[in-house]
Amino acid sequence: MAGPYPPTNPGDKGGWVSGACCPHPRHLSLLSQMDTWTVLLILQASLVLPGAVGTRTNTRTAPTPILRFVAVGDWGGVPNAPFHTAREMANAKAIATTVKTLGADFILSLGDNFYFTGVHDAKDKRFQETFEDVFSDPSLRNVPWHVLAGNHDHLGNVSAQIAYSKISKRWNFPSPYYRLRFKIPRSNVSVAIFMLDTVTLCGNSDDFVSQQPERPRNLALARTQLAWIKKQLAAAKEDYVLVAGHYPVWSIAEHGPTHCLVKQLLPLLTTHKVTAYLCGHDHNLQYLQDENGLGFVLSGAGNFMDPSKKHLRKVPNGYLRFHFGAENSLGGFAYVEITPKEMSVTYIEASGKSLFKTKLPRRARSEHQHRRA
Repeated sequence: MAGPYPPTNPGDKGGWVSGACCPHPRHLSLLSQMDTWTVLLILQASLVLPGAVGTRTNTRTAPTPILRFVAVGDWGGVPNAPFHTAREMANAKAIATTVKTLGADFILSLGDNFYFTGVHDAKDKRFQETFEDVFSDPSLRNVPWHVLAGNHDHLGNVSAQIAYSKISKRWNFPSPYYRLRFKIPRSNVSVAIFMLDTVTLCGNSDDFVSQQPERPRNLALARTQLAWIKKQLAAAKEDYVLVAGHYPVWSIAEHGPTHCLVKQLLPLLTTHKVTAYLCGHDHNLQYLQDENGLGFVLSGAGNFMDPSKKHLRKVPNGYLRFHFGAENSLGGFAYVEITPKEMSVTYIEASGKSLFKTKLPRRARSEHQHRRA
């Protein structure tokens, strides 16, 4: 199912002036008066939009064509009052600041939207208490969320989360798995995101008994979804192809690699030259990349933080590029920017600090252009 094209790029309202790599001394006094968040994000913006920071441009140069989104997982609060955590609140504030400063076309929710046992029905108060009341900044009111389910959501009523799409104007969860398609503004470059239900695909996991999902609850549903993603990836013509699910393919942390996905999904990601796989489940931030250049973006620090590196030896040598799981941190999320040339992923701590940044190339034309004919 195709999603809508994104709204007008927030960056259209103006960019920072091009010039030298660093602020002019005249501007440093201005920067010193700003709060840490603003300084950090403006400086980060200067890396995204080449040039100095400090004044608005008066030229009529068109902004760089770019699609931007936030990827956050495991943000789902708690089932008792006040129904959110300090980390969730800090992430909501940081996401709002990111949207105001850098812009975002949408937010990708990577599952475990409501701890610890999901929701009961579409009128469950948790939608208001853990989602609407937390992500309430005016800058977020018109930013759509594209949602998938995690293992804790499956302990409740996932159909109710899907039904909530008809109640909330920004909550988009049309079916357990689905396709989103976007065009990068002011370009012909396309992006596909395939949203999976990895719990239906692999089974639920009991965090207190076994870290691995043992088997799908309904084998027929699992086979149907696997056949769907096989067909979709084989036919994907887009310039960037992303796949998102709750369970990780690779992770060094508490849950570790998901055996089911390594066996069934990874070969498809590799064969069809997928740009990156995005996930949550482990409560930290990780970036891994394999020998084929396939990126693995783990963003599960929306509500809890876990420093575990329990499965470090279960991930092939050289894959891990970044890990952040400090227990005293307020968590964080991934911020993704896609241009006609490349895709960048920046991990942002809820305090406002940019932790790590990496880039992935646009798919080579030879890998998918022949299917356009």
